[in-house]
Amino acid sequence: MHLRAALFDMDGTLVDSERVIMHAWLRASREVGIPLDASQYSRVIGLNDEESNELLLSLLGGKSAFELVRSAARQRLNVKTETSIFPLKPGARELLSALRARGVRCAVASSSTSEEIEERLSRAGVLHFFQATAGGNEVDRGKPDPAVYQLAAARLGIDPSSCVAFEDSEHGAAAATAAGAHVVLIPDMKVPSPELTASVSMVLESLTQAMPLISSWFPERTDA
Repeated sequence: MHLRAALFDMDGTLVDSERVIMHAWLRASREVGIPLDASQYSRVIGLNDEESNELLLSLLGGKSAFELVRSAARQRLNVKTETSIFPLKPGARELLSALRARGVRCAVASSSTSEEIEERLSRAGVLHFFQATAGGNEVDRGKPDPAVYQLAAARLGIDPSSCVAFEDSEHGAAAATAAGAHVVLIPDMKVPSPELTASVSMVLESLTQAMPLISSWFPERTDA
């Protein structure tokens, strides 16, 4: 691959947020008396806010229960501390630093809102590595639709086919593939199916394993 830019999913790929958010929802649902289990909640991973809320509303049995659980979960997640409650995934900072040193432009393509992207990556100390971001609130259809990846690439001024995309979820990988990007899957909370593994360019255990591949993806400085 001779590429020009890198696109990143955020939750579960750059920051270890999926587990924190899931456990907040599971604990909140138990408190309300309508317990969700991890297998149920895992169905929302990779969906944008609107779609995940619709699914959770269905799982919880109605709007009243959903509002109660969401409120309790948000209270847990909105506790402000000096450091980010969502730590960076292994290798994230090192990979972003190496891409910057090589002149590679980077963008975020996330199902989270643009406000959440800015807050989480700012608190993690890596927002400055990105020349563009695209959030789920900025497109009509969320992942697995390719719109958010197309928007992120467009904001870089680069065709998605010239981008490597890092993803952790099935919905995200499908979105990046449909956009035309070269997808690197780094599974987070779900073991990928054989079909998912076959649909992407490669599967890595962590962003750290992408470090030796940078020179083959970007053989020349892309800002030259």
